[in-house]
Amino acid sequence: MSNFGRLDLNLLVTLDVLLMEHNVTRAAERMSLSQPSVSTHLAKLREFFDDPLLLPGPRGMRPTARAEALREPLRLALEVLEQTVSPASPFEAATTNITWRVAATDYGESTALLPAMAQLRQAAPNSRLAVLEMVPARIARQAEMGEIDLAFHTQDCAPPGMRQRVLFKEKYVLVGRIGHPALQTPVTLAQFKQLEHVVVSPNGGGFSGITDQTLEEVGLARRVVLSVPHFLFVKSVIGKTDLVAMLPERLVRDSSDIQIAEPPVVIPGYELAMLWDERSHRDPAHQWLRELIAQSV
Repeated sequence: MSNFGRLDLNLLVTLDVLLMEHNVTRAAERMSLSQPSVSTHLAKLREFFDDPLLLPGPRGMRPTARAEALREPLRLALEVLEQTVSPASPFEAATTNITWRVAATDYGESTALLPAMAQLRQAAPNSRLAVLEMVPARIARQAEMGEIDLAFHTQDCAPPGMRQRVLFKEKYVLVGRIGHPALQTPVTLAQFKQLEHVVVSPNGGGFSGITDQTLEEVGLARRVVLSVPHFLFVKSVIGKTDLVAMLPERLVRDSSDIQIAEPPVVIPGYELAMLWDERSHRDPAHQWLRELIAQSV
């Protein structure tokens, strides 16, 4: 390895051409170099390999046995090196068989991935998409190790160091079943406090969220009677009971079986961001997927 480190790779390109041309003048013309420059390269190659490599002959130069042994491996090595350092090929969605892996909650699935699915299947019919459970504490490491390509998380809680693109701003609305008696007129703060609420606790078992934090700041509290880990289960629960919930608007705005009302207190919203690692930032396939999702939401 230390011997290889002394070698200028340009010399190997010269040797490759010399082994094709068997003539210093023609090699120089082919490489757009002067004949003395090619002769200098040959001298350095002879010193490095401790072999004459090319000897004078009646019809040009003839390779030594060492040069003949180098010919094919050298050509293959240079081809591989050229392919390695060449610019990345444009991504062809129509023919790719890539498998993408993304981390998302059921909310991220519904609001970021679902809108993109039809176009994804049409544009890249041979591709596959795996959706993994989104665990905030893991996504930076998963992305760094290449275990996931993207993650969908609130922008303010994004792990430091990850690339990100905000997809949209979200706000909370009060929801209940169609015909819920408390939602037929504007809900007062007193009524809001007395309603029985469901909260989503992604980590499991929690009975408070951003709504409760906002109420607590003004010395108020609501009645939270049910805690669940997923958003979509909340929609089923409130459709069959008189329970209500504060849910992200995008999750319910197209639901015909749910009644939506403005809450009597302003709850801070958030921005949903698409996150990825620096290692895949310039990858053409990755760039294509990110743009498709961003344009779909």
